[in-house]
Amino acid sequence: MSADMNTEETHTHGSWPSPITAERLVEGAASPGGIRADGDEVWWSEARPAEGGRIQLVRLRPGGPPQDVLPEGFSARTRVHEYGGAAWTVRAGVLVFANWTDQRLYRLAPDDPAPVAISAEPQVEAGLRYADATIVPAGQWGAGQWLVAVRESHEPAAVKAHGEAVNEIVALPLDGSGDEVVLVTGPDFVSSPRPAADGSALAWTQWSHPDMPWDAAELMVAAIEAGPRPTGAQAVAGGGRESVVQPEWGPDGALWFGSDRTGWWNLYRVGAGGQVEAVAPIEAEIGGPQWVFGERFYTFLDDGRIACSVNTGGFIHLGIVDPTRPEQPPARVETGLTWLSGPAAVPGGVLLIGGGPDDEDAPRRVRLAPAGATALQIERLRPARDFGFDERWFSPPRAIEFESAAGRTAHALLYLPRNPDVCAPEGELPPLIVSIHGGPTAQAPAVLSLRTQYWTSRGFAVADVNYGGSTGYGREYRNLLYDSWGIVDVEDCTAVARHLADTGVVDGTKLAIRGGSAGGYTTLAALVGNDVFTAGASHYGVADIAALAQHTHKFESRYLDRLVGPYPEAEAVYRARSPINHTEHLSSPLAVFQGLEDEVVPPAQAELLVAALKEKQLPYVYLTFEGEQHGFRRAENIIRALEAELWFYGKVFTFTPADPIETPPGGGF
Repeated sequence: MSADMNTEETHTHGSWPSPITAERLVEGAASPGGIRADGDEVWWSEARPAEGGRIQLVRLRPGGPPQDVLPEGFSARTRVHEYGGAAWTVRAGVLVFANWTDQRLYRLAPDDPAPVAISAEPQVEAGLRYADATIVPAGQWGAGQWLVAVRESHEPAAVKAHGEAVNEIVALPLDGSGDEVVLVTGPDFVSSPRPAADGSALAWTQWSHPDMPWDAAELMVAAIEAGPRPTGAQAVAGGGRESVVQPEWGPDGALWFGSDRTGWWNLYRVGAGGQVEAVAPIEAEIGGPQWVFGERFYTFLDDGRIACSVNTGGFIHLGIVDPTRPEQPPARVETGLTWLSGPAAVPGGVLLIGGGPDDEDAPRRVRLAPAGATALQIERLRPARDFGFDERWFSPPRAIEFESAAGRTAHALLYLPRNPDVCAPEGELPPLIVSIHGGPTAQAPAVLSLRTQYWTSRGFAVADVNYGGSTGYGREYRNLLYDSWGIVDVEDCTAVARHLADTGVVDGTKLAIRGGSAGGYTTLAALVGNDVFTAGASHYGVADIAALAQHTHKFESRYLDRLVGPYPEAEAVYRARSPINHTEHLSSPLAVFQGLEDEVVPPAQAELLVAALKEKQLPYVYLTFEGEQHGFRRAENIIRALEAELWFYGKVFTFTPADPIETPPGGGF
């Protein structure tokens, strides 16, 4: 039944006509990120499917409309760690960015007619990659302005010497006139280089195999002498089983950071004598996993307070911290947003990227009251897309808890079918799509997504599962996946399907599971591990975790040591948990979607899976996409994959989609 009102028009679930088409999903879409202020200007990035997945930078000047900054042929996207992030920085109108095609650093100043390359041309294509840069003013590190950044070298000499890419922190003259200076080398990974306001010190985080940054990361500090040259580097926090995120120098010169030493990422500062002090403790996350560079969870406001993102119960809200009362938890600011990220200070308030149940992620400015925790004004800086339909079509997320294996509690966001124009036949329950986020150390965002509404407006229920191992629920919950990937996640995803079927929310004979990347692995593991699901869709999913351990990129090359076990010592465990080795238990139809330039999960894994489907004569869909990496960014490919998946469910669950869809390649139907 529709969540709104009864109508005379009746359609079986799945066949509901909807204006939320695949074309509408990408039309005018621009996923925002990396918002910051530069003087009285506001800058942010936008990923645009209609432009081939290009990352454009947008500048908003007072009193004017948002303006695109990068000329044709340029895209601000870095390949460091393959997932990138923090591909650009700006100071006093001077922009520096990593360009996608060649991965070199470019400067674009107000008097530059076009972007100017300032980093050296590598010996091999994309051999030198940069991220997380900061401009250092003239005079602090010697004559002229400098740039400090993370550099990842894939040059032949570096790889030969180390057996893998080399990650370092480097400095280079902003005008491109000199050689790069290596400031930090040795750890397997470095991140977040943050010069002190006067340039006298540098803070950064570092970690080494087999840790991921959310397992353990150290906070380091070194003095910087002219040259620039670091001296006296020392660890001030982190290491062991402590994860440190986002080091920042506060207005008072103190070093701040986020740490999960209590089991929750919270705020800390290094006080007098190097003592670490907790600030605003709370059983919620002010922090998160560093899958990409440049993640921000707090910012220093101009009135001395701190604005932060507080992740609790599946949602994220804005919090205000008073450093003079460090024992008090963050005060909640009511904004109407259910998901936000990247807070950055502006006079009188804060910038952020955020959205709600009926509003997509967007750049916003929140004007704050000078005392207390009241939002005086919330301004959307980029006009909302004109969908041609209103919020009556949107199904809001509802956080649910349910019992999983061994009596533990697991979490999900539930979206019920919603369509104001139709209802289902009396007594008919909806099919369920269990959606699995990637990572697996990640979280399902509680914000309006037309991709989710594409399904709910057609009569599907969607459960976006935050299974054990997900972030947002503390370290203990996050660590449930240690040694248990392919077990705990599968248990929780099957448990939510059974729970919703047993409680009469969905049709227990029409249960689908879908996911991308690590979510694709959980999808495949669930399909070969039990008979709960009647269909599945794997988007660039992992079918052979042993192959992943042997052939994936540096950042994740030891990720599975904790999730599965060291390879090859635990080879038997890898074989046992790889879905490709258990296709004899696969009995459900499957849709497979794969980018052909994927360096994280190579196409060979999809080919092995499809070969097994053919051998078993199971119905399947198989779509590959030229030019796509790990995730689909081009509008035409996003459309094709989504429509093919709907067509696939229609065949499995015996309904006819209202949308005209070209039959995808596959077999068995």
